[in-house]
Amino acid sequence: MLRWRWHQLVNLLESTGIISAMLLMMMWIGWLLGGMDTLYVMLGTGILFIIFAPRLMPRLLIRRMGAQVITPGQSPLLLYMVQRLAERSGLDHLPTLYHLPTSALNAFSTGLGAHVSLVVSDGLLRALDGRELAAVLAHEISHIRHKDIRVMIVADLFSQMTWTFCLLGQVLILINLPLWIMHKYTIPWGLIFLLIVAPSVSMSLQLALSRTREFEADRGAMELTHDPQGLADALQKMEDAQQREMKILLPKLERVAIPSSLRTHPETEERIRRLFASAPPLGDPEIWAWDHGASLPMAKDLPRWRHLSGFRW
Repeated sequence: MLRWRWHQLVNLLESTGIISAMLLMMMWIGWLLGGMDTLYVMLGTGILFIIFAPRLMPRLLIRRMGAQVITPGQSPLLLYMVQRLAERSGLDHLPTLYHLPTSALNAFSTGLGAHVSLVVSDGLLRALDGRELAAVLAHEISHIRHKDIRVMIVADLFSQMTWTFCLLGQVLILINLPLWIMHKYTIPWGLIFLLIVAPSVSMSLQLALSRTREFEADRGAMELTHDPQGLADALQKMEDAQQREMKILLPKLERVAIPSSLRTHPETEERIRRLFASAPPLGDPEIWAWDHGASLPMAKDLPRWRHLSGFRW
């Protein structure tokens, strides 16, 4: 229990620091673009994001992606897995389970409190066995348990808002460029530098936060299943599927290497290494009955760009 509370405290301090840095950057851009009035607008907008966005965005995301609620009659085995893992984790509310109609291998959790949701893609359900699927579900339930969803939604919105205001500032500078050429307008070079680097800094903060949360969710999954091999196998299958999709888009490359600075998740090899370093594999892993999604409606293949948009896990 002491170890768990220590991780909670570390996560809270880290999240607060990164979110505060992103908010301060937004306010700084607002001050440079429009003075104190714009700074206050950015501050107020940031506070509204923190309060309301985590409650509104998940519903819009699920609706936009076309996910459908999985009923007990459609897949009792899947709902049983979620119920057992949620009980082990001590969640107050059982997540609502959604079926995402895409063949991409994907899973994510979203929502807050009684409205928390767990979304799994059709491709994932048909590709993983019971042991691997239980590990993936445990990973997502750990995100819910750690309260990662609120933090990541706010960080994503802050990053998007920073990018939008930087783009607006660059457009305003281009509009005033003729006046600068005629020596009737002085361009603040500090502002130009900030508008160029701020989106990259904000994105780097967001990605750093995401990667840290993934490691903690892996750790949480081990606490629920005590089976690092199941999660390692699932991670490898998902990595291989992503590489196949990238190979279709870039057929001349033997292997597509995504720079670590641009990854929303840590590298698969590092995640697997940490899994086996934190928990030994089970001699006789728990048996999870699973029918590979045979009881669910088969998803239609989506356009390729929609497939690539699904690699969130």
